[in-house]
Amino acid sequence: MKSGNCIRFQDKEMGFEGPKAVTIHVTGFKKFEGVSENPTETLVNNLMSFQKKGLLPAGVTLGSCTVLETAGNGALPVLYKLHLGVSGAQEFALEQQAVNEATFPCPDELGWQPQKLPIVAEDGGTSWKRETTCSVEAILKFLKNKGYDVTISNNAGRFVCNYVYYHSLRFAEQKGHKSLFVHVPLFKTINEERQMQFVACLLEAIVSTC
Repeated sequence: MKSGNCIRFQDKEMGFEGPKAVTIHVTGFKKFEGVSENPTETLVNNLMSFQKKGLLPAGVTLGSCTVLETAGNGALPVLYKLHLGVSGAQEFALEQQAVNEATFPCPDELGWQPQKLPIVAEDGGTSWKRETTCSVEAILKFLKNKGYDVTISNNAGRFVCNYVYYHSLRFAEQKGHKSLFVHVPLFKTINEERQMQFVACLLEAIVSTC
C-alpha cells in the first residue's frame, strides 16, 4: 500500500507481522485572526476521503475528524489523540509539551483574550507543564527517514493550540491515552498535496511507535 512517500507491504503467508491496529482521533482548527485559510481545516477534512479511498497507512482507523473553532472554550468538547495546528514556520513541528498558561496575543474567534491565566487553576501556577507520552524522538526519526523537514518543539505558544494541547494531555493522563500536537506550515510554504502525504506518514509513524 502506498500513501505519499509511505509504503507498507503485508504478507501473512510469508510470515511478516501485520501492522498494529490503532484508532486515531484527529482535530484541526478553523480560521483565526491573521490566518484566513487554516491548512489544518483542509487536511482534517481530506482525511476521511483518504480513508474511503484506502490511502491511509495499514492499521490506522480514523475514529473521528473534527475541525474546531479557534477558541479556547469552543474547542473543549473534543480533546484527544492527534491535533493539528498552523504556524508560520517553514517546517513541521512535533510539540513535546504544553504549559498551563493562556496568554492570547489576540482575541480568539469567540472574543476571549486571557492574559497570564492558568488553563487549569487546580493544577497550580502558569509554569506547570505537561509532556506527551508519545515517542516523539521515534516519530521524528521515522518522518525524517521519509524525507520530511520536521523538528521537535518545546513551545506550543500560549494561544489556542497550547490551550487545547494542555487539556488534551491532562485528559490523556487521566484516561491512559496518548496525545500529540503537530504544527504544520501554511499552504503557501508547503502545498496541500505534500502536507496530506505528511499527515499519512505521521499516522503511520504513530502506529509504528505507539
